Amino acid sequence: MIYKIVRIDGKKDDVTSQSFSNFADAYDLLDEIYGDICCSDADYGDIIYYDIIENKKKEKKIRKTTR
Repeated sequence: MIYKIVRIDGKKDDVTSQSFSNFADAYDLLDEIYGDICCSDADYGDIIYYDIIENKKKEKKIRKTTR
């Protein structure tokens, strides 16, 4: 399964250009970016909101045939 980080506002940036092989790696990146923000210190108007989604694209499987 491949996971992507998307911005809630639909825009693209360096964070959204990455793919992750598991949810935990995507979460860890967001934690690195926002983990040290305390609720009382945050100016929520300046924060970019992200979500982690599963990439629903199915991989093409190549099937070998013998003749």
